[in-house]
Amino acid sequence: MNREWVARLAIHGRLDTNSFPAPDAMTELDAIDRTLVTLLQADGRTPHAELGRAVGLAVSSVNERVRKLVERGVITGTHVRVAPEALGLDLLAFVFVGWSNPGVEARFLARVADEPAVLECHHVTGAWNYLMKVRVRNTRMLEAFLGNVVKTVDGIERTETLIVLSSPKETAALDPDPPAWAR
Repeated sequence: MNREWVARLAIHGRLDTNSFPAPDAMTELDAIDRTLVTLLQADGRTPHAELGRAVGLAVSSVNERVRKLVERGVITGTHVRVAPEALGLDLLAFVFVGWSNPGVEARFLARVADEPAVLECHHVTGAWNYLMKVRVRNTRMLEAFLGNVVKTVDGIERTETLIVLSSPKETAALDPDPPAWAR
């Protein structure tokens, strides 16, 4: 979750920004921490004994490192990834939303903050104000979402929806090491 979105949620009383560490605290990872983060992203249920064997540390040292990674905000939670199809959520769409009156933003954010169909909401540059990643059952449900959620926000002037045909790559995993092309 980017800091601007966090700040906007905090304005609406939905989030306590004091619980987030300073960005500097999250970037100082040694090789062992980076390995632990990579392994835990692959399977957050990996036993600490197995993690210890992978990085050459005792279980107690792994426990302490993981605790500190959580404390510093590097690890923000452990999540289960559910197959959307198993829930009948077969349609993935990206929805651009735009307006010209700055007063619309707070109403829009308040409306979509607790909406389960909205997986992500990003403040973007260019001709649009926000881009949402939305998961619903079918086009009928997408149409209902647009009409009953997005377009009910007074001041929204335009939307553009892209329906995803397939997703050859979709991941939430972050690589703790910069790629070779960025070094």
